[in-house]
Amino acid sequence: MSDSQTIDGPPRRRTELRCFLFLAVFLAPALSVAIVGGLGFSIWIYQMFAGPPGPPM
Repeated sequence: MSDSQTIDGPPRRRTELRCFLFLAVFLAPALSVAIVGGLGFSIWIYQMFAGPPGPPM
């Protein structure tokens, strides 16, 4: 039983906090920018070949 108490102690809490901060501060914003930027880039490339949106001329 003493082994489980040492695993769940302060080092694990510190590791989980660091992991959460990495995910919340770095990974989530980076993924958001990459996804939105990728979508915008793909729409831009599509419009280069298909033309801008609007009524047909």
